This record gives sequence, C-alpha cells and structure tokens, in this order.
Amino acid sequence: MQNYIALAIPFFLLFIGVEILVARAQGRKVYRLQDALADLGCGIGQQVVLVLVGAALLATYVAIYRHARLVTFRPGSFVPWIIAFVGVDLIYYIWHRLSHEVNFLWAAHVVHHQSEDYNLAVALRQSILTSFTTLPFHLPLAALGVPPTVYVTMEALSTLYQFWIHTQLVGKLGFLERLLNTPSHHRVHHAVNPRYLDRNYGAIFIVWDRLFGTFAEEREPPVFGTVKPFQSFNPGLAQVAAWVEMVAKARPLARWRDRLRVFIAPPASGAEPLSPLDLERRAKWSLDLSPSLKAYALVQFAALVAATFLLLLGQDAFSLAELAIPSLLVLWALVSVGALLDGRRWGSALEFARLGGVALGTAWAARNVAWLVATIGVCAGMAVWLAIVSSRFGLGGSHSEVEPRMGT
Repeated sequence: MQNYIALAIPFFLLFIGVEILVARAQGRKVYRLQDALADLGCGIGQQVVLVLVGAALLATYVAIYRHARLVTFRPGSFVPWIIAFVGVDLIYYIWHRLSHEVNFLWAAHVVHHQSEDYNLAVALRQSILTSFTTLPFHLPLAALGVPPTVYVTMEALSTLYQFWIHTQLVGKLGFLERLLNTPSHHRVHHAVNPRYLDRNYGAIFIVWDRLFGTFAEEREPPVFGTVKPFQSFNPGLAQVAAWVEMVAKARPLARWRDRLRVFIAPPASGAEPLSPLDLERRAKWSLDLSPSLKAYALVQFAALVAATFLLLLGQDAFSLAELAIPSLLVLWALVSVGALLDGRRWGSALEFARLGGVALGTAWAARNVAWLVATIGVCAGMAVWLAIVSSRFGLGGSHSEVEPRMGT
C-alpha cells in the first residue's frame, strides 16, 4: 500500500526551507535550530515506530473490514470515499478533543504541543503513540464498509492538509475561515492564552468546532507551547515525559481507583490559568550551545532524516528482523543527539556508543566491503568530531531567557 507520508518528506523539507527564507526576507525569526531539530526528531520517531508496527495496526482495520463489516459497496462506488472523507475528519475532531480532555490520551498528544515556536517543523512533531490512540476511533469506518485503501488515502490526505496550517506567515484567509481549518485557527489551538485553551480541534474543516462550541477566533497574539513549559530539546524525553509525570502522580495514591482516576482525569485538573502578566513575562526556553555542537547535531539529524526516508520506502522489501536494527539505531540517535541538544554531559558517551553501534550494525548487515569501509570511516570521523567538540567547548550549555513570547 502506498506510503504517502514517505513520498511527502522531501516536500516537507522543501517548504520548511521556503518558510525560513520568506521569514528572513520579512525580518522575522520563526525558527530556532534546537527546537526545529527536536520537532524533526519527534516526527522521525513516530515514522520509525510505524515501520515496525504499522502493518500490525493496519491489519486490525483490515480484519474488521473483512470479517465484521456491515455494508459492502460495489467496486468503484463513490460512497465509501464520501463516508471516509467526512468520517475521518469528524473522527479526528472527536479523538483530538478527547486527547485534550483525558490524561492518558493527552500524554501522547502533548508531544505535538511542546514546542514554543510555531512553524512548519512543528507539524512534524508527533508522538510515537498517536497511531495507537487514533486506531480505535477509526475502526467503525471498517465496520461501515470503507476499504483499507480508501481509509489510508483519506487519513493521509488529512495529515498532509494539516502540515501547511502550522505557520505564522499566513494571515486570515477571508471567507475560507468560515469553512476550513486555517493557519489562523490552528495558531489558536497551539496557544496557551486562556481564551484559546482547548479550542479549534478540527483537521481539514472548522465546522465541527463551530457546531460543538469549541471554536475561538484569533484576536490577541498567541503564545505557543504548553501551560507548564517543556524545558527540553530531547525528542526522546519528549515522548515519555508526560507519562513519567502521570505515573509519579498516581504511584503514591493508596487506592487503585484513585490511581486510575489520574489517567482519565482532565490534563489541566488543578492547574491555574495563566494571567495576562504571566503571558507577557514568559520567555521561551533556550540553551546556549557552541556552534560546533549545533553543527554536529544538524549533520546527524540530516543523516537521520535520510535513513528514515529510506526505511519508509524500503520497508516492504525487508523482514521485520532486518528493519529492527536500523530502526533501533535511529531511535537511539534521537535520545543521544537529543541529549547533546540539551547540553547533557552523558549525551556524548551515549552518542559515542551509538556511533559504535552503527559501525557494528553495518558490519553485521553489509554485503559490500566498500560500503562497510565507508560507513565505519564516517562513524570514526564523527566520533573524532564529537570528541573535539566535547573537549574544546564542553557540554552543559547555559540557560538563557530569549525574546518574550508575546507577538512572536
């Protein structure tokens, strides 16, 4: 089955580059390297996990379609396309709204909201668990007779549409604001301003929010992020931080009923809304790292994007066992390079070990001596580069409060 997201990756990167250039021409700064790499890392993590389990998730949908569907449409019928087009969008609204209202669903979805910037890279910031939490909501489409190919296509269309609305460079779009989810509407959704919290859940259409009372129009400048800021650029930590916090909150409770309630309670239970003064004073989390360390991280992420792209394109040609080693090495890199982005001293040790793992993994899988030698040589060169950067400039970068968030 065609992987539309894999085919779109080069275009995602192209449009991110265009956004950077347009913002620069307008004298605006909408990207910060560490934050953008963290966004990419979260997206890489999600896609690599899907390489390993995506077929099993789709198999659940296929099994219901084959054995439990209530309706069978004639070949070539347009009806399942219409059902899928409307159904996927409505189901997204329901799932998305519940993901802001139920703690364990929020623990997965919050990854998408952690960035304090708002740009096209944020669209790629996804949780590795989102595919698991959305699947149960989509299974009724299988029972209604929507073929797997139709479902996958419409789901991809919804995902691709939502990429372009993650930008500050597009203003309001006139009459389209009444019908479609637009950059203006979605900026509201990503904001922590009290009047914007838990609003505008739509995917392609904004009509569900208007119908069900969750719509808010963009009026005041949005402040992006989460009410409790996520102070890290590590995409590995981003995936688990909310779960760790939730478990820590539930563990001291004596009764299992109370522990369970933590997982199904609203995420903001007991939280105080931010005041206008809080919004004005809050500054984006930042760490001062050496340019050389940032350059090292950028090169590693470029390699990770390429590796993920190849994994997605070639996943049908290899067994799960053959895909497991490169996939795990990519996930390892997200943690180790992410630790470097956070200035963690243990990150360099983990990264040296990861480079050794890449060399060993290549030695195990390589069928070409020249490829083996080249890969080991590159890993050795990267290790030397990291050693120089770590010894000359050190890690443990300093925190700095950058520009206020208001009006960014």
